[in-house]
Amino acid sequence: MKNIVAYLIIFLIVISTGLIFTNSNWFPSDLANFKHIFNCCLIGGTGGILYNLRAVYLNFSIKNQWSKEWEIWYYLRPITSIISGGISFLIIKAGLLVLEANLSEDSSYFGVYSLALIAGLNVDRFISKIEDLAKATWGIDKSRASKNSDKQINKE
Repeated sequence: MKNIVAYLIIFLIVISTGLIFTNSNWFPSDLANFKHIFNCCLIGGTGGILYNLRAVYLNFSIKNQWSKEWEIWYYLRPITSIISGGISFLIIKAGLLVLEANLSEDSSYFGVYSLALIAGLNVDRFISKIEDLAKATWGIDKSRASKNSDKQINKE
């Protein structure tokens, strides 16, 4: 458990450093077009780390139900959250989800970043919503993993 907490704190420090870097004068001008997707990835990762840190204290301290079988989840969750944060940016930029009527370069990205945080916090539901969107837009059915996850969520 201590290794997981250390991993999550180090990961949070790396992500925080990345956020400071992408929003500083040191960020390469060649990559300026990718600044917002980098930020969404990093903010999504922050959401995943927040979720994991909360899960550690809930499962270890409050519920007293720590299980070694879940350790891989604690290591992989921030990575899936980074990916979800990046995907949330792509969904908005593709116009599949509209947060405001006109998202120009001068628009505030706080709504986009908020969605990235939410995507990182709850990867399972975010993926389920993406699959709902794919079903409605292109007729693509949900994956078996999502169908099983939806059944589990509905039981709770």
